[in-house]
Amino acid sequence: MKEDTGSSVHSEHRRLAAIMFTDIVGFSRQMGANEARTLRLLEVHNQIVQQAVSEHHGTVIKTVGDAFLVDFPSVVHAVQGAQQIQAQLHGYNAEKEPSDQIHIRIGIHLGDIVQKSGDVFGDGVNIASRLQGLAAPDTICISQAVYKEIEKKLSLGTVISLGRPHLKNIAQREPVYALLNEAPQGLRQQLHVRRLQFKQWRQTLQIAAAVLLLLWAGVVTLKSFRSIPPPGQSQEMASTESQLALPLPDKPSLVVLPFVNMSEDPKQEYFSDGLTDVLTGDLSKISSLFVIARNSAFTYKGKAVNMQDIRKELGVRYVLEGSVQKAGEQVRIVTQLIDTTTDSHLWSERYDRPLKDIFALQDEIVQKIVTTLKLQITLREQGTSVRKTTDNLEAYDAYLRGVESVNRYTKEANAQARQLFEKAIELDPQYAQAYASLGFTYFVEWGWQWNPDPQNLERAFARAQKAAALDDTLPQVHTTLGLIYLYKKQFEPAKAEFERSITLDPNFANAYVQLGSLLASAGQPQEAVRLMERGIRLNPRQPSPIQLNFLGLVYIMLGRHEEGITVLKRALSLDPNLLFAHVNLAVAYSELGRDEEARTEVATVLRLNPQFSLEGVKQTYAVKDSAQLERYLTALRRAGLK
Repeated sequence: MKEDTGSSVHSEHRRLAAIMFTDIVGFSRQMGANEARTLRLLEVHNQIVQQAVSEHHGTVIKTVGDAFLVDFPSVVHAVQGAQQIQAQLHGYNAEKEPSDQIHIRIGIHLGDIVQKSGDVFGDGVNIASRLQGLAAPDTICISQAVYKEIEKKLSLGTVISLGRPHLKNIAQREPVYALLNEAPQGLRQQLHVRRLQFKQWRQTLQIAAAVLLLLWAGVVTLKSFRSIPPPGQSQEMASTESQLALPLPDKPSLVVLPFVNMSEDPKQEYFSDGLTDVLTGDLSKISSLFVIARNSAFTYKGKAVNMQDIRKELGVRYVLEGSVQKAGEQVRIVTQLIDTTTDSHLWSERYDRPLKDIFALQDEIVQKIVTTLKLQITLREQGTSVRKTTDNLEAYDAYLRGVESVNRYTKEANAQARQLFEKAIELDPQYAQAYASLGFTYFVEWGWQWNPDPQNLERAFARAQKAAALDDTLPQVHTTLGLIYLYKKQFEPAKAEFERSITLDPNFANAYVQLGSLLASAGQPQEAVRLMERGIRLNPRQPSPIQLNFLGLVYIMLGRHEEGITVLKRALSLDPNLLFAHVNLAVAYSELGRDEEARTEVATVLRLNPQFSLEGVKQTYAVKDSAQLERYLTALRRAGLK
């Protein structure tokens, strides 16, 4: 099955078709672990798929290994066939051990296909294939074209919107939906499906806790809450499991599982094992990471693994796993990072390289994985969004480095970040997040008064607008636009952008903080505190210094100076050079009559930026109420700022 690459085709071979694409989850890994068992499961899978296709009048166009490409006379037949397949596999899996279960992903699209020279091309094939790859295990992923045709014709069970995701090599972004069975119990599904199951489980646990509260007429502590075993598990079993579970370390923790040798030659096992060893060794040298030793990692070699078990048995948050396939003069290495607390994939990459110098190639790939992975983990632990929205690894790597630099909030680091974001855009001119972040560097340069030229705010605005034009679904793009509107004193557009960001990502901590900042500037500090505290609650272990700075300022505006000082000091414990935290501390001390401490903070501000002035504050302090601005300036003037 090939993608349409633009080669010439005759129009008479083109037609509209309902296309279904299926694929078994983890098929290659299972083949590497137990070929005989996997081939037996493949036979069962093929029988189930072919039966459903036949009953719903479909035609198998092509099969490759565990993948099926099927043409149906209508989308109704296609979805009914897919639902039958998943239902039969669900019943089959219910009676089997995990190692004997079959889990598949299905993608369905209505679009053009072209049949030529014994092969199939066109949007129908390309998009169905991409949807299959996007689907979580045991789900059906459908395009907007399919959903419109069937939403009122079929019982769809549970429908989950996946937004408008980027599909590789597909320019147009359309809504995508995932279909689940009515009762998806017991399936370890990823991404949105996993989150849905977690919410359902949590609600059940909360109900159980409420019943216990009524029965015992007392307070159920967190310890006793955790001691409630899941349904069907004895208290003794739960206690044993709890004793075996290792706590997560106080820094990013991971294990590198043995990479799977996907080559036909088993003698190439040394290469996959060697890659695992070198990755483990290089990551272990990074003092900010906690890395499990090789010997423990290799106890999982050749075994089907459960992320929750690994988290408990090894006490790590992240798992890095992958595969190696060497054929002829080419080598392919696929690697992915999984968060064991959510069972979700955070990062993945595929490397296809010529096999000229195998060990030099290994070193090159290892170093790229190590550096990019370290940045990805570190930024994620700090609560920074690092979602990969480009297929160009070099661009993504430059973007991550830029994020790390811009978050230091120094003049030099900001300039370095700008260069890195520009490099990312040069490598991928469609990289929306890089444009938004590039705009943010101009905003910071203007706001921190390193270069208060008003054109810097306009440059920031132009880059953010470009980002929105490229991808209107990225929350970060809208928070950046919202900030710029706020400091242009265009409060309504700013509010709309922050609210749009929260709509796109209801758990985006920074968006709540920024919306709170806007409400504070518009004279609603009480509501601002509520939103800001909610944002920080979403990232309680490591809120960003900037978020804490905004919250501290709002406390000061409310006259809650001591609370503001506490929060601002916490921000400075995370970033001692955060200029505006020192400015806001100076205001707090000044209004409390602690003049010496206020002057000390102003001295620190001028050390960090000798050009910082009251006139600059007038230009950059976004507030509707002129009396509030004058109060702020008076406090700084009393503290010695000119």
